[in-house]
Amino acid sequence: MPRSSSVADFLFEPHAPVSIPIARGGLFAVRRVYCVGRNYAEHIVEMGNDTRDPPFFFSKPADAVVVGGAAIPYPPQTTDLHHEIELVVAIGKDGSDIAEANALDHVYGYAAGLDMTRRDLQAAAKKAGRPWEMAKGFDQSAPIGTIEPASSIGHPDRGAITLTVNGVERQRGDLADQIWSVAETIACLSGFVTLRAGDIIMTGTPAGVGAVVRGDVLEGVIEGVGRVRTSIV
Repeated sequence: MPRSSSVADFLFEPHAPVSIPIARGGLFAVRRVYCVGRNYAEHIVEMGNDTRDPPFFFSKPADAVVVGGAAIPYPPQTTDLHHEIELVVAIGKDGSDIAEANALDHVYGYAAGLDMTRRDLQAAAKKAGRPWEMAKGFDQSAPIGTIEPASSIGHPDRGAITLTVNGVERQRGDLADQIWSVAETIACLSGFVTLRAGDIIMTGTPAGVGAVVRGDVLEGVIEGVGRVRTSIV
């Protein structure tokens, strides 16, 4: 039987877990961050893609998460940093090959989040047929607001989702506009990977994505869910 390890056994001190505050107290420890690509028809059109495509997924590292309204630095290697406001799903129960009818049983709660994107790197990667990792999974690329438990707010499937930059509205959509519902997304994703408590899923963005610069203040609001705020420094 293997012996248990202590901090002294590690070459360096293990990194502290990443966590997101939960409304009315407690912390949600983040395991993995999955993202759904192209889940609002108008955004698909504005990016020049086909609305008939099935859902696909990419990831960000857990430590890309930023909470508490903290500022984020303008990342290196880009001159075209874009905002994307998204509904965030917090998974609270393990499962694989989850049936759509049971998918919402695996949801702990919801939050508003931002999928920050180095759009010029993404465009170059698409053109070359290469992965998007450096366009999406960079440091501090996922500001996320407080998680509201589903036990308190239910499972929102409609309601305005908006983003302002310096008080001027940039993005507006409705959760009802999602091509793939939260339940459908969970069912599909869990066929590829086993979802675990602590995983979060960012569910795509409505139309209106655009560039931000140093000094900009971003605030996203999802009706019935909450808000996310950050600034670029």
